[in-house]
Amino acid sequence: MVTTTNLQAQEFPGLDKSPMDIALYPGREPGKVVRVIYSRPQLKGRALADLAPAGKVWRTGANENTEITFYQDVNFGGKDISAGTYSLFTIPGERTWTVILNKNLNQWGAYTYDEAADVARIEVPAASDANSLEPFSIAFKEAEDGVHMVMGWDKTRVAVPITM
Repeated sequence: MVTTTNLQAQEFPGLDKSPMDIALYPGREPGKVVRVIYSRPQLKGRALADLAPAGKVWRTGANENTEITFYQDVNFGGKDISAGTYSLFTIPGERTWTVILNKNLNQWGAYTYDEAADVARIEVPAASDANSLEPFSIAFKEAEDGVHMVMGWDKTRVAVPITM
């Protein structure tokens, strides 16, 4: 007896307009300290101030909120943080940004953001760079005192110190 299967063509979606990415420290080697999973919106001719308005809680990326996992206890911008996974939100400003770790996970954007679930809020200076970044980006840069989580979009740069 012969069995045949009739496979119908499957429709697959195209690439996401804000693709997901991962930033790791210290990279793809053993002994990870921190991992950030986020989506990377593009400027596409729009103003940063329209996409991440000053004074308003922003999901720090696109789509689902950004998640940051610490694999060990760290000091994040002057606050002691226990190992675990947190949502990462920001409140952009002209001179400083508020960076927020929140214990509520699996949220879409910042629509259900609950300040009562904040684990830490820190203020960091906002700087300007001569080079414009089309996609929102997160990277880690080694520093004397540990590492800085650097967030950049357009000409804005924000760095959060992390020590182990």
